[in-house]
Parts: sequence; C-alpha cells; structure tokens
Amino acid sequence: MPVFIDTHCHLDAPEFGSDRSQVRARAAAAGVALCVIPAVAAAGFDTVRTLAHAHGDAYALGIHPLCTPSAREEDLQALDAALTAHRHDPRLVAVGEIGLDHFVPEAQAQADRARQAHFFDAQLRIARRHGLPVLLHVRRAVDAVFAQLRQRAEGQPWQGIAHAFNGSPQQARAYLDLGLRLGFGGAFTFDRALGLRELARSLPLEAIVLETDAPDMPPYWLYRTQAQRAQGLAQGRNEPGELPRIARELAQLRGLPVQALAEASYANALAALPGLAGLGR
Repeated sequence: MPVFIDTHCHLDAPEFGSDRSQVRARAAAAGVALCVIPAVAAAGFDTVRTLAHAHGDAYALGIHPLCTPSAREEDLQALDAALTAHRHDPRLVAVGEIGLDHFVPEAQAQADRARQAHFFDAQLRIARRHGLPVLLHVRRAVDAVFAQLRQRAEGQPWQGIAHAFNGSPQQARAYLDLGLRLGFGGAFTFDRALGLRELARSLPLEAIVLETDAPDMPPYWLYRTQAQRAQGLAQGRNEPGELPRIARELAQLRGLPVQALAEASYANALAALPGLAGLGR
C-alpha cells in the first residue's frame, strides 16, 4: 500500500472534537503515516504538540495571518520561548502556519495588511534564529509573501512549504528557486480549477508535496454547492484519510502510478521538513 505524509492537517480543529482519534485511525489505515499539525495561534501551541505526541505525528508552531488581529507582541515572545523549550523535541518540525492572507474582506484594509506583514516578518526572523523550516499561508498573496521571504533570505535558501499554492508557473518557479516545495490538496481536484490543475500536472515532480488542510479545502467529492447547503446538506468535512484519493487524482492527472507519486511526495516532504525523517514510516 502506498504511504503518505499529510503535510498540512489541522487535527486540533473543533470539527474533530467528537471523533479525533477515529479520524486519525482511518487515515493510518489508508496509508497516511504522518500528519503535520500546524498551530494557528499561541493559545494552540500546547494542543498541537500534545496531539502530535499522542498520534505519532509532527507539529509546527506559529501565528496564522488571520489570527493576527487578536495577536499580541507577547505571542511572538511565546513562540520564541516555545521553540526554545522544545528545541530537542523530534516532533517539532517547522514554524507555521505563518504568512499573509489578502483574500478575506477585512484584509483589504492597509492597516490589517501591515499588521499581517509585521507578524510574518517577525516569525520569519524567529524561524531563521531557530534554524527551522516554514509552513507558509499565501492566499491571494503569493507575490507579497515572496517579497518578504526574499528580504529575509540573507543569502540562504529557505526550507519549507508554500501551503495550498495557487500561483502562476512563474511564481511557482520563484518559490522553488528559494528552496521551497509547493503543497497541493483538494482544490486541484475540481475540473473548473483549470490553472491549478495545469500547474499540478506540469510542475517538476520534486516540487510537490501532498496535503489536506483538513477539515478545510475539501476535494470535489466532499464539496456541497450553495444550493445544496440551502437544502440542508452539510458541507463535507475533509479528513487526512482523504489524502490517498487526492493522490490518486493527482497521479492520474500526471499520468503516473500512484506508488510513484506517493514515493516522490514522501521524499519531497522529508526534503522540505527534514525533521520528519527521524519519525520514520
């Protein structure tokens, strides 16, 4: 059976509150050997660490751009302190989820964008100081995230993943040239996602890692239209156990055997997040 790493899974989300252990067990039975659980706020640092240890997974610590309106400077100090306190924890593999989000309406205000950029820059500096890869949020902000990454590169490549990447081929190449991998999940499975599907098909195989972003970013088979939701159908909850089917969709799109895609994406995940290598299959 092919073996996978879900490089971005919010297993701590409240949507999994009633059956979290069963969700993780289903994923393991489907061949998902590891999940990377990124924090989104300082209040969740202990939770993601506890879950990673409970389920044999990995975790990242960071402040999500959509959490910056309520974040404080003290949260950056808490991040630095947590990374120091757990620097010998083999399950701590990255700083994340960090980055910029210019999609949501409130992010159109210049002050909000400046606040996001401030927290992102501070966390990039923290990641460099601790020698850790980054898990990047780049929604409608691919160029802006790239600009800050380049500014803080200091002549050294980055390690990590641009999560849910949906940029142009030129933007993808720029991220790859910085040393990053690109995360693909349920979004590319929709037939109407023509640009994203072409990107997923044509990128060098070594660029790609797999993710679910569970419980979000559902693939097409879980998605409910607005009309369906109006009729009372609940939006399908994404799970890490969906990753093998997402992989099959990508393998078919690229004309590859699933096993070949699984092996390549696994190796790419280890290259992006070297700490995963010590956790084994």
